[in-house]
Amino acid sequence: MNRINQKLQEDKKLLSIYFTAGYPSLNDTVGVIEELEKSGVDMIEIGLPFSDPLADGPTIQASSTQALENGMTSKVLFDQIKNIRETVSIPLIIMGYLNPMMQYGIEAFCAKCQEVGIDGLIIPDMPVDVYHEQFQAVFEKYGLINVFLITPQTSEERIRFIDSISNGFIYMVSSAGTTGAKNSFGNTQETYFDRIGNMNLKNPQIVGFGISNHETFTQATNKAKGAIIGSAFIKHLTKNGTKSIKEFTTQILNSEL
Repeated sequence: MNRINQKLQEDKKLLSIYFTAGYPSLNDTVGVIEELEKSGVDMIEIGLPFSDPLADGPTIQASSTQALENGMTSKVLFDQIKNIRETVSIPLIIMGYLNPMMQYGIEAFCAKCQEVGIDGLIIPDMPVDVYHEQFQAVFEKYGLINVFLITPQTSEERIRFIDSISNGFIYMVSSAGTTGAKNSFGNTQETYFDRIGNMNLKNPQIVGFGISNHETFTQATNKAKGAIIGSAFIKHLTKNGTKSIKEFTTQILNSEL
């Protein structure tokens, strides 16, 4: 069974952390992954930087720009994590845009993911229909879960189609717009969370965009299986480097802090 599916079966709310590969420094990738697992994180999204990241807010864009300047590429990333399964057991997902994967070759990229122990991909600009018609068989051949994003504007018909072709979790974008930390969610987001929760989808949902503290983590996971934190963690890395990762995850998970 795919590690993502195994993790989703656990009786707990899941914390997934996004970070940009090759940031703050080119060779920080493996160290960040190892520290995140030691700090109690359930899944990790490894961001493959791209020069035109449509879904990313300014914090993640800046980290992507720096990572590209540091020399991060698909090949460098795969070289860095080629032995990652010797030290890390939690699910690892690459989040990136279609262009670099097409340049690498979709099947070659998927094969390399399987080889190094990647469990799934999140490709925000991959059209659902294109995936279903052209690439689903390739992803399944290499045991990869493809994670689709839905937003408050996604129609019920489209959500149910995504649910029907998914076999892991659905990435539930908390609000329209790009990534970025928020201190709390308003009634609009709460209504959206309730609406999706009441659809009884076969795939669990994990909420992303706007999670930054214990309050937003708790709000996001009231109906959903878990939450994803990106921008707030990148800000923490920018300010504190890679040595205080446990402090960050502890304050997300612990209401006493």
